[in-house]
Amino acid sequence: MTSPSSGEVTQLLQAWCDGDGRALEELIPLVYKELHRAAQRYMARQAPDHTLQTTALVHEAYLHLVNLREPNWQNRAHFFAVCAKVMRRILIDSARKSHNLKRGGEAPHVEIGQALTLSREAPSDLVALDGALQSLAVLDPRKSRVVELRFFGGLSAKETAAVLQVSEETVLRDWRLAKMWLLNDLAGKRQNGA
Repeated sequence: MTSPSSGEVTQLLQAWCDGDGRALEELIPLVYKELHRAAQRYMARQAPDHTLQTTALVHEAYLHLVNLREPNWQNRAHFFAVCAKVMRRILIDSARKSHNLKRGGEAPHVEIGQALTLSREAPSDLVALDGALQSLAVLDPRKSRVVELRFFGGLSAKETAAVLQVSEETVLRDWRLAKMWLLNDLAGKRQNGA
């Protein structure tokens, strides 16, 4: 089975925005495989005992997306960027519930440098990383999006560049700077006992 063209997906997304329910029915089979791959990348970074499964993550993301009141999809890249954000939120919420945490609480400590190397080890302090990422978004939204798409979405530098409509070199530079910023932010919070 070949991948659907970007234009075909964009066309269906726009029809969905215009209220065409059939467009959504046609869209889902076209994007399901890519959504499942993205979910697999997310789940590869979760603890082995994580209760949420890949298919369940895709289905939960789907439910969030179809329940949007007035979707306004610009194109295929925008759709997948929103999917990455939705999956991140689902995993963060799941981590908070499973650890019964408030603002990081007693979450086990994981070095952010290790987590951001995109290793297969599960970052067990997803909540702290999410907080740091939100702080970075206030200062530099693009760098925050780069981390979100690369770390949480598992996108390559080239794919991230396409989503953000910047050069691959810009993505790589933002990725390096964002990792340094996040390391410093988390280290500072750890020293201050936060």
